[in-house]
Amino acid sequence: MDPRFGQLAKVLCGFSTRLKKGENVLIDAFDIPEEFVLALVRAVRACGATPMVNLHRARVSREMVLGATPAQLKLARDHELARMKKMQAYIAVRGSENIFEGSDIPSDKAKLQGEFMRPVLDWRVNKTKWVVLRWPTASMAQQAKMSTEGFADFYFRVCTLDYSRMIPGMAALKKAMEATDQVHITSPGTDLKFSIKGMNAVPCGGEYNIPDGEVFTAPIKDSVNGVLQYNCATVYSGTSFENIRLVFKKGQIVEATSNNTKRLNEILDTDGGARFIGEFAIGFNPHILNPMQDILFDEKIAGSFHFTPGKCYETTDNGNHSSIHWDMVCIQRPEYGGGEIRFDGKVIRKDGIFLPKPLQKLNPSYLLGKAR
Repeated sequence: MDPRFGQLAKVLCGFSTRLKKGENVLIDAFDIPEEFVLALVRAVRACGATPMVNLHRARVSREMVLGATPAQLKLARDHELARMKKMQAYIAVRGSENIFEGSDIPSDKAKLQGEFMRPVLDWRVNKTKWVVLRWPTASMAQQAKMSTEGFADFYFRVCTLDYSRMIPGMAALKKAMEATDQVHITSPGTDLKFSIKGMNAVPCGGEYNIPDGEVFTAPIKDSVNGVLQYNCATVYSGTSFENIRLVFKKGQIVEATSNNTKRLNEILDTDGGARFIGEFAIGFNPHILNPMQDILFDEKIAGSFHFTPGKCYETTDNGNHSSIHWDMVCIQRPEYGGGEIRFDGKVIRKDGIFLPKPLQKLNPSYLLGKAR
């Protein structure tokens, strides 16, 4: 067994989910090597916890959704929710041989599944200790434009980063966000203003996602005004979108265009909350520099932020509820056009680099142990 498997499993069971003796843990394994599932089972048991395992195959999951009926989905929801309520922790490792496996699932089927299974997701997110990560595959290497071996090396370097180095800087950014009223973001094609007054901010440094590196909050629901031009491609429900441009008025997306404007608007018309924003987050993982259409990586890109149509998190509840949560990413480093984020008129990040001294601990030079 690759020794890196055991190292990563220990990170997930120790630092990420902080497993304790007697806890129940659900391992959701999507198209990943059996050897890593075994490493996770052993790591869970080494903590004195009890592992449960789900093995998923993308093609089988697709077939189940294609023919899904309300009766089937209700049965699945009731079964999964009953089990989830017995878990204290959840570890999901998601591989994919084809990220577009679900691209031909009809939108009404995807929507139906989302609506039925939402209670399971809500319980998992709000009631368990959880961590979600991708698994390096040849298809991911292609997305990243890297060799399979080179991508695997990159993956394990990112996922076993010393996330404890992020703690001081994240605490400073959390404090700054919670003291802020008005946020103003500018970059090519973007001039966006909104309020985060009174909102909680949540640091993410290896506890919920691997890779990690963000602090998130949510805007006051009706405060968002202006235009936002995203510069990262994104995949949602098996469909790829590029050049997404959103226009906001009093919090609502009143205009949305992309390379697939029709499908984009179909998703944003899913329900009443889909055209409002549920999350604003600033990303700073020093190893992740370029998008690869995998949101668990892309939303952590150094010098990026994401602004998310749809459901808010319970920990940053701005009152927006939806069956979708679609993280869309914009990078502000110079090679992507640059940009600024201002808190109450003060520039806190310019061209991807934090300027206030307490926040400089989130710059790549510090996180990589090269502080100047």
